[in-house]
Amino acid sequence: MTLSAHILALATGFALAALSAALLITVWRIIRGPTLPDRVLGLDMLVAIAIGLIAVVAIRTGFNLYIDIAIALGLVGFLATVAFARFVLARGLSPEKAVADGRVPQAKGGAAPRGKSTQRKRKGGRR
Repeated sequence: MTLSAHILALATGFALAALSAALLITVWRIIRGPTLPDRVLGLDMLVAIAIGLIAVVAIRTGFNLYIDIAIALGLVGFLATVAFARFVLARGLSPEKAVADGRVPQAKGGAAPRGKSTQRKRKGGRR
């Protein structure tokens, strides 16, 4: 084994280990993420890490078709991120931000706050 092949094997091994650790941390963040935008960002990062893993495997095996797969995954990941961003924008104000802004009263257990009626008042004084 030549010196360049040995260095390439070490570099790809280190890259695979680092990308695997990043993959695990990102999956943990997706599962734990407190808000939907956190999860969307985690999924976008997951796609980027998968592209990196595919590229390292392509370098290690010498099979160039993996690069085409990584490019296709990048395009699909971009479209998924745009779709998720449109979904988040269509939802409007997130519940976490609404509570922080004071627009939505926060109650324990998801129940209505005490002293406030959850029904709308009708005209004419009836409920």
